[in-house]
Amino acid sequence: MPSLEARKTSVEYVEQPCKSALNAVRGMPFKWSLNPYMGCEHRCTFCYVRAFEKRAERPSDDRYGRTIRVKANIASVLRVELGRHRWAGETVVIGAATDPYQPAEGTYRLTRACLGVLADHSNPTGIITRGPMIVRDIDVLTHLARRAELGVTFSVPTLDDEVWRRTEPGTAHPRRRLEALSRLVAAGVKANVGMAPILPGLSDRPEQLEAVVAAAREAGACGIWANLLYLRPGTKEHFMESLARHWPELLPRYEAEYRRGAYLTEEQMRPIQQMVSALRARHQVADRRPVRLVPPERPVQLELISA
Repeated sequence: MPSLEARKTSVEYVEQPCKSALNAVRGMPFKWSLNPYMGCEHRCTFCYVRAFEKRAERPSDDRYGRTIRVKANIASVLRVELGRHRWAGETVVIGAATDPYQPAEGTYRLTRACLGVLADHSNPTGIITRGPMIVRDIDVLTHLARRAELGVTFSVPTLDDEVWRRTEPGTAHPRRRLEALSRLVAAGVKANVGMAPILPGLSDRPEQLEAVVAAAREAGACGIWANLLYLRPGTKEHFMESLARHWPELLPRYEAEYRRGAYLTEEQMRPIQQMVSALRARHQVADRRPVRLVPPERPVQLELISA
């Protein structure tokens, strides 16, 4: 488990009403995101949001995650935005820039409120999380899944205790995430595993990758995908400091491999992704939900109106 010191890190919650709830997204497989909170108590050393924080001249070092900005009015703002005539009902992904089920959600319940609004508008939704707290909202999630497309992705980069403890100090154990996934799948919600980021030299050994794929299959994951670490300014400095502290022998490798930019080369990434793909096929990871919650087909008239 993470150290008691890590768990007792003091966190300040600052309520900051938002003017807009939906964020236009570029360079991602979706166009719109929603983040009830800014800043994340999980404080993962590799979090790409640190790069955005640095760009905004906010702390991206050890201070990141010590102040959580709470968008207290986000559900009411979201309701207005989804009700506008020009809104086309596109997929909204919750959790692209901060975990929607971090500890703050236990107090503020903003993610739950937003899910209720999305359900009221039958709006397609995606969720990305490391938080087992999501099982609290199975009632809302199943209601939403009956009205619109819903997909949940649990981030499970590794089951290696040492790597998890040192790189994700504020998160629940990966196996607790898989337990939460099992409960969602049993309720009919489509839930996948995202193995990201895989860390070169730390969590990319074949036996480590297979352990995650096998556990995902056992938990009932409907799918699994993988991606490797990328390091933009802000994230890179913090991750390298953590690496030097815990795995100094790997520092020269990372300095060399990430010298040219934030991403590894295609040649470096392809073997890992091919290995995960082969493991997915070998373990037959697929949608095996006993009950599949699916929304009704959209009426033709609505499709013509939104076209």
